[in-house]
Amino acid sequence: MTDDGVRVVLIGGTSNTGKSTLGRLLADRLGFAHRSTDTLARHPGRPWPVPGWEVPPHVAEHYRTLSVEELIASVREHYARLWPRIEQLVAEGGDAGLVLEGSALWPPEVARFGGAGVSAHWLRADEAVLRTRIRTAGRYPEASQDGRYLMDKFLARSVRYQELLLAELAALGPEPLDAGDGRCVEELADAVLATVTGAG
Repeated sequence: MTDDGVRVVLIGGTSNTGKSTLGRLLADRLGFAHRSTDTLARHPGRPWPVPGWEVPPHVAEHYRTLSVEELIASVREHYARLWPRIEQLVAEGGDAGLVLEGSALWPPEVARFGGAGVSAHWLRADEAVLRTRIRTAGRYPEASQDGRYLMDKFLARSVRYQELLLAELAALGPEPLDAGDGRCVEELADAVLATVTGAG
């Protein structure tokens, strides 16, 4: 627990804004545990292969056939199902301290935690930054035409998800942190810690 009583730090944002990297660094600096909402249940996974893992047919079909708005509706339904477990993690996080990050965190739901030892922070990144990160992760130049289409659909979903999230934040007040390529994760961590601990 920090000096001002914060026992849970939440980091939200769309895919590829660097939530996991920031979350791990914050957990290390604070001596808290680190969890990602992705570990609760993935939906349905990123549509590009990584060493030792190929994109399952159902995942490719999911991105290939659904519109961006349908993809958003699907993932929001999935995250809604996770919310009871997220609330449980936050409630239990005070034992040793917790940094919980993930796209499943949604501003109106997070706002309900109030000031009960919870400090929430949000990441945003320009579309160009998200595009570069997604295409780098998926090795876009080497991908097939279909593989590129799936990556571009994932990008479109991520951008639209961010638009909706930022609209919710604007109504509630919190300003997101810009996680673009011009700002390193250490700077983002310092900005969060300045709020969490009251120190620069």
